[in-house]
Amino acid sequence: QVQLVESGGGSVQAGGSLRLSCAGSGLDYCSYDMSWYRQAPGKEREFVSSIRSDGSATYADSVKGRFTISRDDAKKTGYLRMSSLKPGETGMCYCTTGRLVGAFCDNRGLSNVWGQGTQVTVSS
Repeated sequence: QVQLVESGGGSVQAGGSLRLSCAGSGLDYCSYDMSWYRQAPGKEREFVSSIRSDGSATYADSVKGRFTISRDDAKKTGYLRMSSLKPGETGMCYCTTGRLVGAFCDNRGLSNVWGQGTQVTVSS
C-alpha cells in the first residue's frame, strides 16, 4: 500500500515562506514523478509543480521564481519551498505521485495516489 503524508503547512503573512514535505511509504524500489497541487476555498484543485524521477522540474507560471520543488529519494520524501507567498495562495496543498514503475517495486503500476493535504494560510 502506498501512502503520502503532507506536512509543513501553517499560517504566514504575505511575503513569508513555508516548506512543505510529502513523506511516502510503500515506495521502495519504485521510480515515480511527484507533484504538488493546491486548492483554494471554493475553487478547483490546480497544478503547482512537478518533479520527475530524474530531478527535472516544472512549475505553474504563477509560482515560477518563488517556489522550488525538490526530492530526497533515500527518504522517499518530496519538498516544496514556497517563498513570497500571496494572500490569494491560501488553501490546501496536496502531493501526488505519477505511475509507479520499477521491476522490484511492489506497487508498480499504481498511480494517482494523493495525500490528505496540508493547510496553507497567507494573511495580508
